[in-house]
Amino acid sequence: MQQQISVITLATTDMECSRRFYAEGFGWKTVFENEFIHFYQMNGLVLGLFREDMMLEDSGRAAFSRSGGYALAHNVPLAEDVAPLMERLVAAGGRIIQPASAPPHGGMRGYVVDPDDHAWEIAWNPAWHIDQQGHVTFGL
Repeated sequence: MQQQISVITLATTDMECSRRFYAEGFGWKTVFENEFIHFYQMNGLVLGLFREDMMLEDSGRAAFSRSGGYALAHNVPLAEDVAPLMERLVAAGGRIIQPASAPPHGGMRGYVVDPDDHAWEIAWNPAWHIDQQGHVTFGL
């Protein structure tokens, strides 16, 4: 079977706050949006923001677990790009949970959560190549 992820969908309790975080923080533009769902065309997959009550209904769940045991990542081309992007995300409604720093394994990273507490690692890895379309290649 082909290794791929087609869509990652995040539940949101306030679509306007989430829109601000992703549009003003990351600078991303939707390819489709309505009052219930926003889609962002990424490099090889789609990121969806789905109003939480509608996502619960759609999935047949009564509630979502809030384990926090994941992080999405956005890699940047230069180490000095990490902290300014984190600051933009905070200005757009995010919250820093780990300031930008150089971890023991190398590179530069920090963590920001969006208005619904979804964790985003903002990272620079000197061994990973990012092409013009934003595709990251592991371990080059």
